[in-house]
Amino acid sequence: MPMPDLSLSALRRDYLSGRRTPRCVIEDILHRLPRFADDYIWISQLPAAELLARADALTDQDPARLPLYGVPFAIKDNIDLAGLPTTAACPAYAYQPAVSAWVVERLLAAGAIPIGKTNLDQFATGLVGVRSPYGATRNAFDPAYIAGGSSSGSAVAVARGLVSFALGTDTAGSGRVPAAFNGLVGLKPSRGLLSTRGVVPACRTLDCVSLFTVNAADAATLFEIAAGFDPADPYARDLPQVSAERRARFRFGVPGAEHLEFFGNRDAAQAFQAAVQRLQAMGGEAVTLDFTPFLAAARLLYEGPWLAERYAAIADFIQRQPGDLLPVTRAIIEPGAQTSAVQAFQAQYRLQSLKRQTDALLAGVEFVLTPTAGTIYTLAEVEADPIRLNAQLGYYTNFMNLLDYSAVAVPAGMQDHGLPFGVTLFSHAGHDRRLLAWAQAFEQAAEAPRIKIVVCGAHLSGLPLNSQLTERGGYRVAATTSAARYRLYALAGGPPFRPGMVRDETGGSAIEVEVWSLPLAQLGSFMAGIPAPLGIGTVELADGSWEKGFICEPYALASARDISAFGGWRAYLASKG
Repeated sequence: MPMPDLSLSALRRDYLSGRRTPRCVIEDILHRLPRFADDYIWISQLPAAELLARADALTDQDPARLPLYGVPFAIKDNIDLAGLPTTAACPAYAYQPAVSAWVVERLLAAGAIPIGKTNLDQFATGLVGVRSPYGATRNAFDPAYIAGGSSSGSAVAVARGLVSFALGTDTAGSGRVPAAFNGLVGLKPSRGLLSTRGVVPACRTLDCVSLFTVNAADAATLFEIAAGFDPADPYARDLPQVSAERRARFRFGVPGAEHLEFFGNRDAAQAFQAAVQRLQAMGGEAVTLDFTPFLAAARLLYEGPWLAERYAAIADFIQRQPGDLLPVTRAIIEPGAQTSAVQAFQAQYRLQSLKRQTDALLAGVEFVLTPTAGTIYTLAEVEADPIRLNAQLGYYTNFMNLLDYSAVAVPAGMQDHGLPFGVTLFSHAGHDRRLLAWAQAFEQAAEAPRIKIVVCGAHLSGLPLNSQLTERGGYRVAATTSAARYRLYALAGGPPFRPGMVRDETGGSAIEVEVWSLPLAQLGSFMAGIPAPLGIGTVELADGSWEKGFICEPYALASARDISAFGGWRAYLASKG
């Protein structure tokens, strides 16, 4: 059965045209919910009769006047929804809220329909999604793998097409890691823009309510609805936003190679490089940053006194009923009781120094790009090594709220084992709208048609004509060789000096080539600059595949030198000194 399109734009279009009604959408969701019982997505759900009543109550409303008319959504079960208990994945802690969280009320007022409360790592302590007495949430792409946490159920509810969007929370990456593992956009807004009133705190000074969506446009729409100053939230901020304007040419930061960590996952490393290349194709210049101060700040979250803030959030409960916490949750939180005030101030001083350094690094770039997580693990792997592997998942996320940055996680392709890979764009607080605009552009760049071009001479990386590719949004896909059926010639004339590659079925050699990806819309202008005797034909590569690439007309060989023995144009140039 195909998954229904529950994106905001699709629902709005169908509601306005009468093609779908809120009741039919809710009925379809109710029909599909039992199919995913083994994914452990939900802790509680509103009764079917109440869901249908909420849908029917919209009948007299104008869909055009409610921005979230009939939009189904899920709520992480550390966020209050009147009518259902809030458990924070700890049954003994559960309470019945009289009113919904402030951000939930804003969504309800806009016409959204809550389906239920979703599973999470207990007390939002974890990035794995398995630390719950309600079951380990399964990854939406492969149930043998973790869903990520702590907002595991929220992410999988969206990825499974059971809701249009979901609320999560994010203190150390809980709104970004599950997004990456389930092929979603995960917005971690600037602290204080989405009220945390009605949210069970993890680290109250750092907590953010996050959004999971199927695309960046939906996240941008929801951000405008959910964000707002809540005077009753002591940590709310009326934070000005920079404009969403994007530049045609821009600089973005990336960690230096010595700080890029993929924990042995080659697919993830390749996917990240492809994301960098996509941004370069969009007009970006990658700037290598010293990631040392970011990583130093990240270590403060669990090695410093902010662990005491996690203890403070549930101090009364953990003192009265320590046995009601999962052993792993208790082992993480209990040491926070031993932190001294002196240590807390020392850590604050250290953090402030690190922030001065990281802010200076961000000053030269539009945003920073990192993997959202360096790798992903199976449920069995996490069960065997729960603390260390969880810590590795926070490598790129733990520093974000400590340093007061905004961030959005975006899908960035698939790995060979069929699991999605995601990247994160982050910048200063108050840059949420602009980051979302960049996220939308990043998505659109993946959708634009492209063509592969095989180059063998002056268009190779670093050579004089390579800019003809990069200026048109080209990026290198592979460095390889042709099939052993070609000869390479140094053509007369120049500069720039050029080779010509000609197919020779009987006496050919393998020639060094690069495969570049070029926007299809740029192919015409690129070909217009290719002088005779060169042209674009079809070239056979070493792996047997055929791609469009440079070929040479045979008439030019009479005045050319056969340089096939060098194996490629670079080696020939090196021989000339």
